[in-house]
Amino acid sequence: MKADKAKVSKLLKTAKGQIDGILRMIEEDRYCVDISNQIMATQAVLKKANLEVLTAHCKSCVAGASTPKQNDEKIEEIIALLSKLIK
Repeated sequence: MKADKAKVSKLLKTAKGQIDGILRMIEEDRYCVDISNQIMATQAVLKKANLEVLTAHCKSCVAGASTPKQNDEKIEEIIALLSKLIK
């Protein structure tokens, strides 16, 4: 992985902590809207981590492809991932 490992790890650990907090909220029968807000906050952190990984992938793996065919394959991989995001 070419992304900043420390940055991605920090974001994922933050998301993990948020998920643990959400589970506690559920166990405590907290207000549904509060739980939903925490879920959305966790999703935002995960999206940020994913963006970091995909940005690094584009800057290193895609840009460093040694042939036009490999470059096209890498671009197709990114397009497939992005299509999952919009579904």
